[in-house]
Amino acid sequence: MRSLFTFLIDLFSFDKEHPLLFTQFNFWAFFLIVFAVLCLIQNNKLWKNIPTNQTSSGKRYRFRLTHLNIRNGYLFLVSLFFYFKTSGLFVLLLIFSTFLGYFLGIWMDKAKSDNRKAYQKTLMIVGVVINLFVLFYFKYAYFFTDVYNNMFHSDLHVVNHLAQFANHFTEKPRFDASKILLPVGISFFTFQNISYIVDVYKGKIKHADNVLDFGFYTTFFPQLVAGPIVRADQFIPQLYKKYFLSRRQFGIAVFWIINGLMKKIILSDYLAVNFVDRVFDNPLLYTGFENLSALFVYSLQVYADFSGYTDIAIGVAMLMGFYLPQNFNSPYKATNPAGFWKRWHMSLSNWLKDYLYIPLGGNRRASLASYLILGGMLIVVAMMAHTAWVTLVVTTVIGLLLAVYLIFPRHRKEFNTNVNNMDTMLLGGMWHGASFNFITWGGLNGLGILVYKWWKKLPPRSRVVATEALFVVFLAADLLWHTPALNLGVIWSGIICFGTIIRYLIVKPLCRNSKREELRNGIDRVWNIFLTFVFITFTRLFFRSGSNLDPAEANQVAWNTAKNMVNRIGGSWNSVSIGEILSAYSNVFIVFAIGMIIHWLPDNFKRRYRLWFATMPLWLMAIVVVVAVFVIYQFITADLQPFIYFQF
Repeated sequence: MRSLFTFLIDLFSFDKEHPLLFTQFNFWAFFLIVFAVLCLIQNNKLWKNIPTNQTSSGKRYRFRLTHLNIRNGYLFLVSLFFYFKTSGLFVLLLIFSTFLGYFLGIWMDKAKSDNRKAYQKTLMIVGVVINLFVLFYFKYAYFFTDVYNNMFHSDLHVVNHLAQFANHFTEKPRFDASKILLPVGISFFTFQNISYIVDVYKGKIKHADNVLDFGFYTTFFPQLVAGPIVRADQFIPQLYKKYFLSRRQFGIAVFWIINGLMKKIILSDYLAVNFVDRVFDNPLLYTGFENLSALFVYSLQVYADFSGYTDIAIGVAMLMGFYLPQNFNSPYKATNPAGFWKRWHMSLSNWLKDYLYIPLGGNRRASLASYLILGGMLIVVAMMAHTAWVTLVVTTVIGLLLAVYLIFPRHRKEFNTNVNNMDTMLLGGMWHGASFNFITWGGLNGLGILVYKWWKKLPPRSRVVATEALFVVFLAADLLWHTPALNLGVIWSGIICFGTIIRYLIVKPLCRNSKREELRNGIDRVWNIFLTFVFITFTRLFFRSGSNLDPAEANQVAWNTAKNMVNRIGGSWNSVSIGEILSAYSNVFIVFAIGMIIHWLPDNFKRRYRLWFATMPLWLMAIVVVVAVFVIYQFITADLQPFIYFQF
């Protein structure tokens, strides 16, 4: 009896050392119980479904529930329990966010029906501001404190006022008031709530009449802690549809789950534990080749980790009769930086486009907010870097932007569009983390998009001249100052220059006739994919350097890590040691090569073997799953690695 009591205590208590993860047996035991109960109550609903209304603005879903929706209420409570087992008492924050969005939706629709548009807009603004305030408090307190200290040369320290209040209320020091912990997945459920509030305000959807239904939307556990970001107009209509899972859909769901587990454990965890983490933890202990290799291997690791989580989430949701949006589309097949962000973390990219880029003015104009955001972010970067050359670069960039805006009035519309693009990427970088390195990472991606937009307008000969000029500039700078960073610039610009010359002066003339045009297009595609992959990989230097760090020390540690890796990669290499490194880490490089080959397989081929798996006999599917699980088990590390995007 005592052992049963102890088991129940452990079951319903939070253990921060063992949170529920998709890669743990405990999660799958939890899901099997949830799924078994769901099968019993799947369509046992005590409510009446009101048909969809059509309006001139498109589809608007109206639902009036007369009784409790048992299925949705059950999954809402299950999701709260899941988040409690993942984040402890932060479940109270999730409940607060849920009730805030629910009541604001009701009040906004009521204000609209009463023709009180100003009050409706005020409610929308209040909802967005409160959500952003909660996000900023938990995620950006250290960042803004550092900015304030740098601006006014003060020595303020972050204080957890919620912990202080709780300690004062209970009259016991239960919580550490000197630190602000980051709730898992706060960025995801905050953005979901904002999208719901804004969409109700715009009339894209009607508020959910039942708090349990709305709570289920905001807390659905497969995607709660690491996305994808689910939009209300995509998911809420599914809450009122009968449960249906065909034989093929069952097979597809199982495929996504196994596929995600293999990505996470065989690719991501194995590469991280056996190579990437070692190099990033102390880059000065490793050679330039090892540092460069760690960068490229990390590109596969972070993709396998995040897309693996998404695959599992999609599969688990599909088994329960719900469909989550696609979040990845073979991003390393992208032929330019803009195309990459249409394939990577697609739910976030679409969210930023609809709720940030377009409100700022999109491709039509730039608002005052556009320039304030860009100027503010550049100033913050200059202040946080603690490096004179960064300040010089930022000052130069601001001066050039002003000069271009004043000298070329005909191009101001394009200029404004570029400002909105850069703002979106900078804030997208900051969404990932509250430190200088994430802003730098976002800014580099934004710069890559702007350079590509400029590049594609140039005629072939101008492209050759531009790359030659870039190479000469880097070469001259390297001869004058000779730093590892400039050495890397010489090598990279030299590769681009050489490839551009070959492409436009040799390949293009040889492939002018229609028979060889397909060959030329293939060469162009491979070359563009290579350039994009290398560019994205190098921007990840700043992304990875600040990951998994205490916000209080992220800026300094991340900057030093990035600087040390650049110095190693751009420094002198010992060609003799490269063969020894390849031999010593042969398994890592083999796994990396296999992962990239699978990633670059044609989409049609992947679709065929996915359907083949989904339609095979159940007994054969069971055998394949058992074999896959056995193989996955061989790669499990002693300490399971958390998903990278849990920190966001």
